[in-house]
Amino acid sequence: MIRIPCPFCGERDHSEFTYGGDGSIKYPPLDAPLKDWLTAVFQRKNIRGLQTESWHHVNGCRMWLLVERDTATHEIHSVRAAHADFQKVLKAQI
Repeated sequence: MIRIPCPFCGERDHSEFTYGGDGSIKYPPLDAPLKDWLTAVFQRKNIRGLQTESWHHVNGCRMWLLVERDTATHEIHSVRAAHADFQKVLKAQI
């Protein structure tokens, strides 16, 4: 079982979330050649170890989060809001 510490709701079971995929992908511009899009969407490495992933807290605050998780041990190293402006708001409230 994976427990994800949501910055808005506290620690929650992973069943409240939906996995959104690799959170480190830099997508090409919309007018980029098809080859660039095929590479970005389908040609990815299957990382063993620390990876940034996107998770959607569907059964909670409904926020998109970036989770740094070790894919070998499932240990969560960090969790932050996916949108940079939400990170600024959270830091300002502390």
